[in-house]
Amino acid sequence: MSKMVVNQPQPVMDSQESDEWGSGICDCCQDVPECCFAFWCCPCFACITTRDYGQCLCLPLLDMFGVVPPVTMSMRVSMRQRYGIKDTMCRDCLFATFCNSCSWCQMSREMKRRKIQVLLVGAKNT
Repeated sequence: MSKMVVNQPQPVMDSQESDEWGSGICDCCQDVPECCFAFWCCPCFACITTRDYGQCLCLPLLDMFGVVPPVTMSMRVSMRQRYGIKDTMCRDCLFATFCNSCSWCQMSREMKRRKIQVLLVGAKNT
């Protein structure tokens, strides 16, 4: 009699280094090409960052329909929760509204710094 062993996928994470953002909202000099891309074509940059985060590629395009960009703010809140970063929704709202490009750059830098990858594997019985 043979047994089939199936391992469920587990997220692969680095250790949590800090409960603060790894860079400030205006630390664009840490990755100049990325910040130039975000400044000149923020919708494209936001879509790519959202895709790399594991969400729908076109989700940031919904930000064009509101005063406070809901997707940018939601991504900041989600990222803070995923990485254990302490901050406030008020600051997320302010950064999403008044520093949109810088906010997306900060989130992208954080993803690179934390290097948290979630690997999802599907198993099929044949």
